[in-house]
Amino acid sequence: MATIRADKISTIIRERIEQYDREVKVVNTGTVLQIGDGIARIHGLDEVMAGELVEFEEGTIGIALNLESNNVGVVLMGNGLMIQEGSSVKATGRIAQIPVSEAYFGHVVNALAKPIDVRGEISYFESRLIESPAPGIISRRYVYEPLQTGLIAIYSMIHVGRGQRELIIGDNYWSKSVFCSSGSDYFPGTGGNGLYYCGSRNGRLTCNITILAPYTGVTLAESFMYRERHTSIIYDDPSKQAQAYRQMSLLLRRPPGREAYPGDVFYLHSRLLERDAKLSTLLGEGSMTALPIVETQSGDVSAYTNVISITDGQIFLSADLFNAGIRPAINVGISVSRVGSAAQIKSMKQVAGKLKLELAQFAELEAFAQFAFDLDKATQNQLARGQQLRELLKQAQLAPLTVEEQVMTIYTGTNGYLDSLEIDQVKKFLVQLRTYLKTNKTQLQEIISSTKKFPEEA
Repeated sequence: MATIRADKISTIIRERIEQYDREVKVVNTGTVLQIGDGIARIHGLDEVMAGELVEFEEGTIGIALNLESNNVGVVLMGNGLMIQEGSSVKATGRIAQIPVSEAYFGHVVNALAKPIDVRGEISYFESRLIESPAPGIISRRYVYEPLQTGLIAIYSMIHVGRGQRELIIGDNYWSKSVFCSSGSDYFPGTGGNGLYYCGSRNGRLTCNITILAPYTGVTLAESFMYRERHTSIIYDDPSKQAQAYRQMSLLLRRPPGREAYPGDVFYLHSRLLERDAKLSTLLGEGSMTALPIVETQSGDVSAYTNVISITDGQIFLSADLFNAGIRPAINVGISVSRVGSAAQIKSMKQVAGKLKLELAQFAELEAFAQFAFDLDKATQNQLARGQQLRELLKQAQLAPLTVEEQVMTIYTGTNGYLDSLEIDQVKKFLVQLRTYLKTNKTQLQEIISSTKKFPEEA
């Protein structure tokens, strides 16, 4: 029988005591008082923060939004079908955040930035808060780089730049989302990256996802902006997000305001769009361009003055122009960019300076000419020129033009080289002209591309 020495026992006990490390962990927990319609009311989460993630007993994640005196209003980020009254909830200590990394390119993700495609999990090394502060004045640079949409009507007259917030507004006649994604820095040489957000529009559960998704999208885009990259993000559409926010606010029993919207619905979009910016040279000059889409009813834009006021301009798509066969159906008269021509290269300024004015004058003259029987020669010539310029701006979907092609096309129209053609010949002529110049006059495109000007030799 083996004997155990007392000194050896004491040595073992002493080592165990020295190695003992007791970890005290305080968990903030609560109890479900009420559950329904994607909203839970929790009692006992005394230390919870606004916007903090909470975890229910069966694994569903929620966000604490209402911090009241005797309970906490939580919005569910899942169906929550297994949650029961009386079950426990614990606070995570983390404000709502998502993982970000370069590995997100090519993936389809949900509102919590989790992959929902067949390509598997996404590796990441850092996270960003979905409610991050917008860059301050010192952190920004003025908008001066053009966003190359490839759409001749946009770049020649409306001048959208990287870091701008340009509203796309119009009736549901022509696909505004296709209009946004038909160019937007996607063709070679522009170095742009696109992040497309489309809010879910139906179902009780998707209401909460619709509210969160734009902030997830802008957080992902923001991470690339601070990595000195250029991104463009499309919101389709903020009015549907506002309706979902109204529904959620009413369920949370927040005081309703005008048309039952809560008082902070304007702040809902302003704090989202303010994060889009052109960063300063010190921060690498990355950019995030916002293209929010709003659907009007019968062309009435008066109900959307709040959204218009927090953007840097608007592109209005007209149903009448669409029905007249003009695609893209841009109403030049009320479409505007508040950065002026700062986002245009000099060659485009040289050739397109009078284009918008001529088209606006043509629109007024065309309306007047409908009631006139005898028009003088000068008026007839002006009407013919306007029709040719309008035909020049027509462009097929998903057929972007390079800047050099746009400059050469507009120069041809504004200098009268289309005047001798019939309207149905203009499109064919321009296609053949661009093909000829691209094949036989390569030095012309090289001059415009390298100097950004349109000199005499060009």
